[in-house]
Amino acid sequence: MKKLIKFSLLVLWLGLSVPVDAKVTLPKFFSDNMVLQREMSISVWGNADKKETVTIEFNGTTKSGQAGKDGKWKIELPPMEYGGPFQMTIKGKDNTVTFDNILIGDVWLCSGQSNMEFNLNSAKGAEEAIQKSANKQIRLLTVPKTIQTEECEDIPSGSWEECNPSTTPNFSAAAYFFGQALEEELDVPIGLIHSSWGGTDIETWTSWQAAMENSDYSSYKGKTLEKSLGYSMKDIERFKSSMQTDKGIKEKWFAPTYNTTSWKKTHVPALWEGSLKNEDGVVWYRTEVTLPESAESQVGSIQLGAVDDEDITYVNGKQVGNINFWMANRNYHIPAGILKGGKNSLTVCVKDNGGEGGFLASDDQVYLEVGGKRYPLAGEWSYKPSVLSSTFGFKGTGSGPNGFSSLLYNGMIHPLVGYGIKGVIWYQGENNAGRAYHYRQLFPLLINDWRNQWGYEFPFLWVQLASFMAEEAEPGGSNWAELREAQNMTLRLPKTGQAVITDIGEAMDIHPRNKKDVGIRLAANALKIAYGKDVLGSGPVYQSMAKEGNKIILSFTNTGKGLSTQDKSKYKYVKGFAIAGDDQKFVWAQAYIQGDKVVVFSDEVKNPVAVRYGWANNPYDNNLVNSDGWLASPFRTDNWKGQTEGK
Repeated sequence: MKKLIKFSLLVLWLGLSVPVDAKVTLPKFFSDNMVLQREMSISVWGNADKKETVTIEFNGTTKSGQAGKDGKWKIELPPMEYGGPFQMTIKGKDNTVTFDNILIGDVWLCSGQSNMEFNLNSAKGAEEAIQKSANKQIRLLTVPKTIQTEECEDIPSGSWEECNPSTTPNFSAAAYFFGQALEEELDVPIGLIHSSWGGTDIETWTSWQAAMENSDYSSYKGKTLEKSLGYSMKDIERFKSSMQTDKGIKEKWFAPTYNTTSWKKTHVPALWEGSLKNEDGVVWYRTEVTLPESAESQVGSIQLGAVDDEDITYVNGKQVGNINFWMANRNYHIPAGILKGGKNSLTVCVKDNGGEGGFLASDDQVYLEVGGKRYPLAGEWSYKPSVLSSTFGFKGTGSGPNGFSSLLYNGMIHPLVGYGIKGVIWYQGENNAGRAYHYRQLFPLLINDWRNQWGYEFPFLWVQLASFMAEEAEPGGSNWAELREAQNMTLRLPKTGQAVITDIGEAMDIHPRNKKDVGIRLAANALKIAYGKDVLGSGPVYQSMAKEGNKIILSFTNTGKGLSTQDKSKYKYVKGFAIAGDDQKFVWAQAYIQGDKVVVFSDEVKNPVAVRYGWANNPYDNNLVNSDGWLASPFRTDNWKGQTEGK
């Protein structure tokens, strides 16, 4: 009996559609308000009693099918033109399921890491965008975050919603602006399926079958993912449950009166090390800061830098901040009435879901500010873990989404396979920048994998890495430039496109708030690649180089009516170029537009052999555009060994 109860609980937790009462059921993403893909066969599927006849009525079409011995059924409806709203009924022998307010249009899957997850409520111009977001022609579906060690047939929860001010604030900003731009241009219903997780590697989004083509996983060929991992969903479930019911919250470790004399000491800011190295889980930190009497009743702020992955921050027992994704800068407002003269307690609960955990900042980036004065917080803090992955049998980072290949594909992509989509937009890469050279293999692998899973070659569009980190004083190597190069190289695949956004990055924040331009640029790509519109869609593309004395002449494609600069300078000076001779030492170069070409030179290099454009972590001032104003991607003419090759 106990085994039966445990199995039932696990089935519920996984969110699988298992017919326990012989009624017709469907995955949760078949719901009211959904958008079905136009102009292609429409697949509808679910579970019923074995060999039960299931009948679908939709938009003037009636079709029936029979469930197999396993209780699974699937019915194909004919291609249909856009329109709606329609009603769909699915009839079995004992019940009828009805879905209302269905549209036929174009469905886009929107996936990636935190910049895709970044919600509209946090974006630049959020208030106005949300107020104007009511549009019954756009429908939204968010796939809940879930790690799965086996391929799932359904998502844990969720349903389609109409686009309006009550549904858009927590939806992906980039996806929303993309859908808005498309609907405005095409006047066709748009369905947006948002399935992303911040701080994730591309490997976790790739199927286990395709992972065998990744050199990092090829040794597991012939084994299941769980066999390769050495643990199962039951172990992960126990760990995640402990994180959600953290005893530190229950026992109020944040209270100033809580006794921390037994806690260990460590330096903050720092990543987890020593006994915490390779752990996931929850760790609490405590320190005190002494303030003058004048601080009483004043407002203040606390700066912690970035925290990996999540934090809840308390001052004198009062919560002042909470961010649940990694790398965002923690700069929290302290309302009046919390600070006091004398000793003030500061408590930070850090939750790490996978990979490294802790504080990512330099000592001078961690401080409390009140009354115009900064009080340093870097130094020795007390700490105590409340949940550690090693307690549950995990080694390394196994409990997080990056612990192994395919953990997010299984629960967040695979259930959707077969649901008709027009294409995919993808915003990821930051997490793979340290091994950018390997991304040359991994990115095409994922694209081909998803296309193989769906069974057709849909358009796949992505956002290139934005500018990030401090401006470089001199030309040099760059992991982020190498990742952008890997993204550029992936354009060799058919029906692919890229939005270049080096001009809208933020040096101190990996999450640029301008997501409207991201969506607009993705939509421009879609109009050209997915819809065949006569537009440029994206920026100039480097084609070839020729040497003339001490100058290098560059040629480009996709220029439209000609090259220009983003600032429309009459002098047509192009920023962002570096040039080098045989010694491979790059110096900043002068560059100008001459007809449909760019001339690059430097008095310091008499015999140039190579040119690089925007080859930096933060090429914020790149300004080469085509006649439609789209930016050129960073590129290089050489193939010299980069920083990440061999990693």
